[in-house]
Amino acid sequence: MLIRNNNHGFVHSLSSEITSQTQYLQRRAFMQTLATGAAGAALASWAGRDALAAEAERAHLPALKGLPSKVSGAMTVEAATAYKDATGYNNYYEFGLDKGEPARNAGTLKTRPWTVRIEGLVQKPQTLDIDSLLKLSAQEERIYRLRCVEGWSMVIPWVGYSLSELLKNVQPLSSAKYVEFVTLADKAQMPGLRSGVLDWPYTEGLRLDEAMHPLTLLAFGMYGEVLPNQNGAPVRLVVPWKYGFKSAKSLVAIRLTDKEPGTAWNKAARNEYGFYSNVNPEVDHPRWSQATERRIGEGGLFAKKRKTLMFNGYGDQVAQLYAGMDLKKFY
Repeated sequence: MLIRNNNHGFVHSLSSEITSQTQYLQRRAFMQTLATGAAGAALASWAGRDALAAEAERAHLPALKGLPSKVSGAMTVEAATAYKDATGYNNYYEFGLDKGEPARNAGTLKTRPWTVRIEGLVQKPQTLDIDSLLKLSAQEERIYRLRCVEGWSMVIPWVGYSLSELLKNVQPLSSAKYVEFVTLADKAQMPGLRSGVLDWPYTEGLRLDEAMHPLTLLAFGMYGEVLPNQNGAPVRLVVPWKYGFKSAKSLVAIRLTDKEPGTAWNKAARNEYGFYSNVNPEVDHPRWSQATERRIGEGGLFAKKRKTLMFNGYGDQVAQLYAGMDLKKFY
């Protein structure tokens, strides 16, 4: 219905209120879906993944090799998740809410040309294209455990280098305390942006010392190839001791700041998703336990669950970052 009114401010206000209410209802409906049990809902979706097998098989993407990393903790000896599972079972809401939708829909993403801005509290702000980023440091293979907040896990061989290599290159100012990560939000390429589940663009954040930790990875590839679109091409973050949603995909900006940045899931449900989001089996999600996890591809729907490890098993490397902190308060 078209409303003619000379009070343009009122019309704009009414439109904004309707949009806000619509987004709220979309978010609430999605949270209610998760409330039935995230792991159960996720695994129900996974049961149909075989129908996507042909799509999720290797697409023969360009090779991207890395030397085995010498960083402590970077090379778990656990068996890697099958490529078809790691590329066919994804959370990437910009391309859809179902686990199989990113693999089906992310072909619209154009990863070249691509640039990333490194800005904020740095001495040398830069905008680098993807080729410059690829050449900035030697590529390494890192075999990391990935633990999703929904209660499932994978083991993925990534290719990239420590984010600290990039941050050192721009020289953070002494006033910088945090790093904000901003991802692409382009409605022409990302059909999921039409949903109001999250406040787009997707943003994430780390404390500067977390970002500078050698395990924090700027990833350009996986399984010896460049990243598939549905896994965050052409460049993403991987923080292995935190829940998977902290590892922002398809980065377009990295911003250093003196204030804790707002993050996508924290803004959507502050009481459920804290800023730190370290993997912690002793701190349950308000609607499900975090004590155990199901490894994707390991025995199907009825496989025995694994015990979740503190810091996802990287405690020897990262526990000192949180010395003296109450990890139930700073969840």
